[in-house]
Amino acid sequence: MLHERVREIRRSKNVKQAVIANTLGITVQAYSMKERGRRPITTVELELIAAVLDVPVSLFFREEEK
Repeated sequence: MLHERVREIRRSKNVKQAVIANTLGITVQAYSMKERGRRPITTVELELIAAVLDVPVSLFFREEEK
């Protein structure tokens, strides 16, 4: 799912949730809820997250190579 891929990629880039939360203008707790799938991630938020992580948005929709 999208929220799981976002978390996975963020962790692989060693970026703290606080960095992304600050970029989105929300609390770490609110961002954490997005990564756990309890709140939706909007298209605009996804674009900002991709920019912070320096990855294309399409990467969030690709299956991880095994």
